[in-house]
Amino acid sequence: MKGNLTTVVCEVFLAAAWVIGGAATGHAQSAPELREILNRLDRLENENRALTDEVRALRQELAGGRGVTPALKPYATVFSSSALATDGQSAAAGQPSAAEPSTNERLALQQNRIDELAQTKVEASEKFPLRITGMALFNGYVNGRNNNNTENPTIASQIPADATGGGTLRQTTLGLLFHGPQTFLGGKVSGSLYMDFFGGSTSSLNHLFRLRTAAIDVDWKNTSFMVGQDKPLISQRDPNSLAQVGVSPLTGAGNLWLWQPQIRLEQRLALGNDSGLRLQAAAIQTSQLNATVDPNAYVTSPTGLPAEESNPAGEGRVEVWRRWSESGRLEIAGGLHVNRNHAGRFDLPTNIYSLDWFFRPTGKVEFSGMFYHGRNVAVLGALRQGFTILNGRWLSVPSNGGWAQLRFPITERLSFDIYGGQQDDKNSDLVVGNIGKNQAYFGNVMYRFAPNVMVSLEGGQVRTTYLGSGNRLNDHYDLAIGYLF
Repeated sequence: MKGNLTTVVCEVFLAAAWVIGGAATGHAQSAPELREILNRLDRLENENRALTDEVRALRQELAGGRGVTPALKPYATVFSSSALATDGQSAAAGQPSAAEPSTNERLALQQNRIDELAQTKVEASEKFPLRITGMALFNGYVNGRNNNNTENPTIASQIPADATGGGTLRQTTLGLLFHGPQTFLGGKVSGSLYMDFFGGSTSSLNHLFRLRTAAIDVDWKNTSFMVGQDKPLISQRDPNSLAQVGVSPLTGAGNLWLWQPQIRLEQRLALGNDSGLRLQAAAIQTSQLNATVDPNAYVTSPTGLPAEESNPAGEGRVEVWRRWSESGRLEIAGGLHVNRNHAGRFDLPTNIYSLDWFFRPTGKVEFSGMFYHGRNVAVLGALRQGFTILNGRWLSVPSNGGWAQLRFPITERLSFDIYGGQQDDKNSDLVVGNIGKNQAYFGNVMYRFAPNVMVSLEGGQVRTTYLGSGNRLNDHYDLAIGYLF
């Protein structure tokens, strides 16, 4: 704009100089030539006047915009609508805004925000940022007669009893997440610790705090290292459920779930922009069988057998993944678990081969699951009948099992899940009273009333086949209300 004004002024002066110069030199000009010069001067004067009016209008607009600047928009909520209307009128008149916060008001607001952050900030003693997470979870449930005297039975008991029902908060979970600075060779340290109140008994005054999973991770661009307690490496996935949280869904029915101490190493390889490879290895501490009885989690072997000494196991897993859109994705992995435990002077080998997958062809359908084949799978949280004694021989019991789930995320708030699984042990290597097959089938609907409030209705059945006495059934229905924090 300044350039336009300068051009106009220069042209005016040049024209005037040309006229005066021409007159001074005595060169006579014809009337048409003089008329053309005067018309040109008139046009330049009109353009100059229009530019001046435009500059004045822009100045008025700028003066009106000073009433509420973008930097002050967050403060608008502390003023009433009438005050904001007055502010707009006064600004249009080019006067200072009556609703604009003063310097003292701004300082007071900033101080209040600082105090609020100080109250909500959580920091570890080593100055690492620390975040609290978890879910307050209420479960109201109804069980059939073969409920094994538990809130959420994973098997149907041999002897029926009264049907039961009640409510509990013992599946509530509490977690701590932390992130540290960069460490060796640029690796970033992070960690997690998750706990619940599922220990103890079902009595409302005997819910014991217990450790679920924990991890200390160091992550580089393509490599990760972890020490902690988690599910087996070959069985990382879980069905979706708010009814079965104390132990993983389908425990004893195809889901090898037991959280145990381990060390993991992962290497990621890119196979283009939309596919890749994950190579994982782990050393895991397996469980000690026959040492404790926990009816919430699994079935114990027949009494009288010595405890199986637990030894570290080796695990490996190779996963291939590919994506073809924002929602389309396929993951498929093969795994291996190997270890050798002892009971007395006898070796009890464990060899497990696994296949797990996740397939999402569109944003409205997901298919996931796992299949395994092996022997003595009890060390990973399956039915506690990993070995038997037949005709003086100690045997690691062969087993096949797995689970699958179909998930339908209808909207961001509403989803449906249908899942089921089974563990099928080799009957010829079992004794009377052992479980030949344990199956479970469930379905649920989940709805988010708010970003942090979830409600779920779930129902299903556990079907257990005992050698020598046949099938036992137990129905289970659950209403869950969860508050995420």
